[in-house]
Parts: sequence; C-alpha cells; structure tokens
Amino acid sequence: MLNQTRVGLYENRLNFMFLVVTNFFVGSMVGLERTLLPVIAEEDFGLVSTSAALSFIVSFGFSKAVVNYFAGAIADRFDRKNVLLFGWFVGLFVPMLVIFATSWWMIIVANVLLGINQGLTWSMTVNMKIDLAKPTERGLAVGMNEFAGYVGVAVMAAVSGYVATTFSSRPEPFYIGVAIALIGFLLSMFVKDTSVQLGLQGKGQGTRRSRSAKEVFIQTTWKDRSLSSLTAAGLSTNLKDGMAWGLFPFYFASKGLSLSEIGLIVAVYPAAWGFFQLFTGVLSDRIGRKGLIVGGMLVQATSLWLLLLVSDYGLWLLAALLLGIGTAMVYPTIQASISDVAEPNWRASAMGVYRFWRDSGYAFGALFAGVLTDVLSIDWAIGLVAVIPFLAGLVAFLRLRETLPGLRTED
Repeated sequence: MLNQTRVGLYENRLNFMFLVVTNFFVGSMVGLERTLLPVIAEEDFGLVSTSAALSFIVSFGFSKAVVNYFAGAIADRFDRKNVLLFGWFVGLFVPMLVIFATSWWMIIVANVLLGINQGLTWSMTVNMKIDLAKPTERGLAVGMNEFAGYVGVAVMAAVSGYVATTFSSRPEPFYIGVAIALIGFLLSMFVKDTSVQLGLQGKGQGTRRSRSAKEVFIQTTWKDRSLSSLTAAGLSTNLKDGMAWGLFPFYFASKGLSLSEIGLIVAVYPAAWGFFQLFTGVLSDRIGRKGLIVGGMLVQATSLWLLLLVSDYGLWLLAALLLGIGTAMVYPTIQASISDVAEPNWRASAMGVYRFWRDSGYAFGALFAGVLTDVLSIDWAIGLVAVIPFLAGLVAFLRLRETLPGLRTED
C-alpha cells in the first residue's frame, strides 16, 4: 500500500532525475554539430552556396518533425521506454556516418538519422516527465527537461569548437558523439516506463470522448485558437533557430572571429536557453503562460535585430544571451500550455502535432535563410527572419487564451 504508484514529481523523483540526465545527452547529440557542420560543409566538401551548405538542417528538421508527429502513437503501442531506447540505437549511427563521410549526401543521411534520434528520444523524455507531473507541476517538468537538453546543446557546442580548434573538425569531435549515444542508451535502461502514471491521470476522464488523429491535427494546427497560436509560436521559434544554427557560424566568421570565439557565441545562446528554462517553466506555473509566451517571442525578434546593429564581441555575446532568454520564456511554457488544453487521452497526439510543426521550423528556417543569403545577404537574412517571431508574438497576444489551471479562460 505504501508503494502505490502516484502522480507527482516528488513521488517519482528518482525516475524524473534519470529522465533529466538522459535529456542532457539527447541535447548533446545536437550540440556536437552546431558549431562544426556549417564549417565542414565549406572546408571539407567545398559547398559555396549557403542553401546547399544548410541542407543538413533541412534534412534534420523535416525528419525530426515527421517522427515527432508519429512519436505519440508509436509510444502508445510500444511504450515510451522502448521508443526511447530505439531512438538511442538510431543515434549511434549519426557520429559514425559523419566520421566516415566521403560525400555530402552521407552528412545529409546522418542528419536524417539525427532527426529520428531527436524526435524519438526528446519526445519521450518530455512526455514521460509530463506523465509523472501533477497539473500544477507541468511547467516545472517541461522546464527541467528543456533545461537539461539545451545545456547539453550548449556544452557540446563549446566542447566541439574547442576540440576542432585543438585537433580538426573531423573526426576527433565526433568520437565524443559515439560515447554520448552509448551513455544515453545505458541511462535509458534505468528509466521506468510511465504508463501507470499516465493511466492515473486519465482517471475521471472516461466520459470524455477520444479524438481521431485527424481531429487532433485540425484542432492543434488551426481550429482551436489557443493550440493554433501555440503551434505558430513554436514553429516561429524553431524557424529562427534553424537560421541561427546555419548562419551564425558564417556571420561571425565574416566578422573575423576564430572558431573558438564563434563556438562561445554559439554556445551562449543555447546555454541561456537551457539555464533560464529552470525558472521560466516553474514561473509559468505561478503567473500563467500567456505573458511569458508573448514576451518571449518579442525578445527573440529584438535580440536578432540587436545582433545586427552592434559590432563588439561583448555585445554579440549579450545579444546571444538575450536570444536564449527569449527562447527560454516560450519553450517550456508552450508545451505546458498544450498539456493544459489537451486531455490525457489525446495529449501525446496533440504534443506530436505541435512538435511536428515546431521542428519543421528548423527546415523552413534553413531554407528561408539560405535563399535570402544567396539572393540578398546574410545580414538581410537574419533581419528578415526576425520578423517572423515578432509576428507570432502579436498573434499570440490577440488569439491565445490563458491556459493555466486556476487562471484558464475558455474558448
């Protein structure tokens, strides 16, 4: 009786912490590439077109988006832990392909596999944490998940830049990636599946009808004013990140910065993104979701414009810091907000639709940024991409309802 399974982060603290640590290594898989692949595209494979050089982000973004969409249904059939383990198995091939790549198409394939790895592992860690959390703990749960993941991104972005400067851009940094995948797989072996907690959350929901995949897609994409506003904000956020991932190394290299200096700026942005989610997620459990989402979208746009207006290394670091803070304001808050709106029996599906659109932003951002850079300039590309999160913030201000239980307003 004392061992009865319950919902709550404290009640499931050991499993929750295993999931937090696991997601650090999930994020590290992406961080390994953020500093290096744009440089490898130019130096190792001679790609001079920005659009071609950023094609690896397009392949990553679309594959992750598609896997995100189906991840919820896959987890319902095979259990979340099994999906998590399979995601790590796929991830093991990513650094190996980059190490042995002799043609750019092998890098593209590696990033398709990275998208699958991220879609499965990151989706499972966030859904499992939400399964464990009480309704008033969802912001904290998602905040901790995203904190761990983006600290992993930041640490590996900095480490890979340092290793590349000390040795070379290939293969030495990607040996670390093989170790990361193995560690992530071993950690996931100790994670307990959260099906029981999910079932407990669904109690009392028996009278509510389930929704088909088509209904959930329509509701989350455009019909429900809150869910569609959240989806637009998420897509805009990652569209901006796809641009930043691809163009920041080129932009700062054009300003005469070294690879290690670029690595620090590239690391500060996700480090702030990760660190401040410790506070923004739990803050959204206290003051509500809408203000953080609207404000965060506007901060992202402003920080990109600031980056273009200054020419000092310290101010570039400040702009990267602000960009990370703005992203941290929205990232866990949006996912907590979706969890507020969607009922347990279709929550994972709604999250899958949201994450499908959000992570397709990586691909759209890389395509948009690459074409604008080739046609206009890299400065114009960054400045025009910044308009998109600004507009998404205005849409959220006008259409998004407050969703936090206790403050929630109904459509």
